Amino acid sequence: MTSPTPDTITVNGDRLWRSLMDLAEIGAYDDDRTGLRGVNRLALTDADAAGRRRVIGWMEEAGLTVRIDRMGNIYGRREGTDPTAAPVLTGSHIDSVATAGAFDGCLGVLGGIEVVRTLKERGISTRHPIEVGVFTEEEGVRFGTDMLGSAVAAGRLTLAYAHGLTDRDGLTLGGELVRTGFAGPARVRLDRPHAYVECHIEQGPVLAENDVPVGVVTGVQSISWQEITINGRAAHAGTTPTHLRADAALAAAQIVVHVRSMVDSGAYGDLRATVGHLTVHPDLTNIVPARAEMTVDLRNPDDAHMARAEQDLAAFLSDLESGRPGLTLTSRRMARTAHVPFDEEVQKVIAQAADDHGLSHMSLLSGAGHDAQEIAALCPTAMIFVRGEYDGISHNPREYSTPEACTYGVNVLATTLLRLAGQV
Repeated sequence: MTSPTPDTITVNGDRLWRSLMDLAEIGAYDDDRTGLRGVNRLALTDADAAGRRRVIGWMEEAGLTVRIDRMGNIYGRREGTDPTAAPVLTGSHIDSVATAGAFDGCLGVLGGIEVVRTLKERGISTRHPIEVGVFTEEEGVRFGTDMLGSAVAAGRLTLAYAHGLTDRDGLTLGGELVRTGFAGPARVRLDRPHAYVECHIEQGPVLAENDVPVGVVTGVQSISWQEITINGRAAHAGTTPTHLRADAALAAAQIVVHVRSMVDSGAYGDLRATVGHLTVHPDLTNIVPARAEMTVDLRNPDDAHMARAEQDLAAFLSDLESGRPGLTLTSRRMARTAHVPFDEEVQKVIAQAADDHGLSHMSLLSGAGHDAQEIAALCPTAMIFVRGEYDGISHNPREYSTPEACTYGVNVLATTLLRLAGQV
């Protein structure tokens, strides 16, 4: 690694790491499977609310003016010298899955705050304002729709739709915003930012496999989430002949096998398919299941291949229902986003910043969804990926990125934001 050029900016990596570790204590739990400390901070739970309050405190200490919109999205603003200039936006999310690590989303939020701290300490002004955003329910695991806060902010989803979503206990997102104190007064639709840059752990093995510290993200692949409910008929496991059963669990198993066969066929390009949630009822050893509930997650970098995969799955579900008397299947689309390419000019700024910090980099497509794909509808957008360890595992307590890797990524973020915002 070579020495940075004079016009780059570097952050306090030790302080950034302390912020990451401090936030990770909010919602922390001891994971029996890994023996590690994990994070459970589902959106708009008490733990998420406590994390939000901690982040707001850090924003205010850094001199940011904080506003909260009607989706609970949080923005901290550092004014620029030109009151008419649109802001350069950065950020991510701090909500987590139930078995998370310390870095997913949090690095982008806390990295943005660390950039502002550094600018303040060095007395650096920018022409454009800089804003750090914290978006609500990016993960989608509680209310069933991912990138929710940013999707409403960008106008793809309506506020009424989002407020009406319910969790598995029947609690609405709108009600939980009120309960936790994050039903803010600000208008939810964002005015067009000047640009958006999000720093995120890769959540995959590509950077580590290539021994590269920084990824310049070219876009996000298409994502489709479906919830499938299979209604069959409960029956005694010993007395009911097989040919008289309407076994909901068997149908669910056939769906699992089918989506894997779709992937293995190669007919849908680089398709990835996952059944991440599957439950049966009444969930008793000696009763044929009467109902099964499951989700199917499809991902594809090509929109046409994705559309064909969705059509194939729909046809299979229809055939499965018609071929097994006593079974009924219903499906509900939970989320659907198209492939989103990122802005080439912002990618160039990121790559140049990495070069100027003496950091090798590579271009890659994101396999995971991010708030950046929603904000890309409003303004030039791109992402910075930071290398993870342990094959890039994420959504797991083993999720880990070293202090050095996090600092490298946020140094690139800092220089990128400074150049996009126009140092004065």
